[in-house]
Amino acid sequence: MPLTLEGAALLHQMFRIDWGSWRALDPGTRAELTEELCKTLEGMGAGTGLFSMYGHKGDFMLVHFRPGFEELSATEWEIRKLRIWEYCEPTTSYVSVVELGLYESTGKLYGGLAADGIPPYTEPWKTSIAETLERQKTAMASRLYPEIPPAKYCCFYPMDRKRGEDKNWYSLPLEERASLMHEHGLVGRRYAGEVKQIISGSIGMDDWEWGVDLFAEDPLVFKKLIYEMRFDPVSAMYALFGSFYLGIRCNLERMKALLQI
Repeated sequence: MPLTLEGAALLHQMFRIDWGSWRALDPGTRAELTEELCKTLEGMGAGTGLFSMYGHKGDFMLVHFRPGFEELSATEWEIRKLRIWEYCEPTTSYVSVVELGLYESTGKLYGGLAADGIPPYTEPWKTSIAETLERQKTAMASRLYPEIPPAKYCCFYPMDRKRGEDKNWYSLPLEERASLMHEHGLVGRRYAGEVKQIISGSIGMDDWEWGVDLFAEDPLVFKKLIYEMRFDPVSAMYALFGSFYLGIRCNLERMKALLQI
């Protein structure tokens, strides 16, 4: 398997407002609960983003990036304990961790170790792997622990690699997967000035294998990027996609306006 680097812990929370119960509150209580939420989100800084959602999948989406899973848990419980949470109905959520796949580095490293006569999974082999990962993690710290981009729109979706009888990504040789991923990455790089993409791994953490966050000023670029990628072999032959969630950034003033009755 390819080596990977892991960074920030991620949580996406999608929820809708129980509008019947919310309307039943007096205006003063609604304002008080809204203000409590605003102060909490403001205190969370650039590691949390609020988006009002399109469609039936929810009213709002909270996106949290945290240094680790303990901090992520603390954030989730801080949200749960807010009084306004009694008037929210969670529709779904997603847990993952920022992941950088090292396909090209893995091939070179494994090949070098083999050339040096170091058998796999021996102590010298493990030491070399650990040292390489530590160097890479230091060099890529800004990509592993990003802030949520300030872009206007966010598109989130989970995905898998196919592992069925006809097409199985995991049965392909490392070299072939590395080549396919390189070509796949070239498509994304063409949109570098328009879209900020953050890939997170979720194997063993949630129902899909990866989560993808796209941030942009124009939501149409999501359609163009994802559509173009569908013609790339990695997506065309080996990808399965979950539900897509689209939201527009919701600053605190906009949120207050949306929650007014």
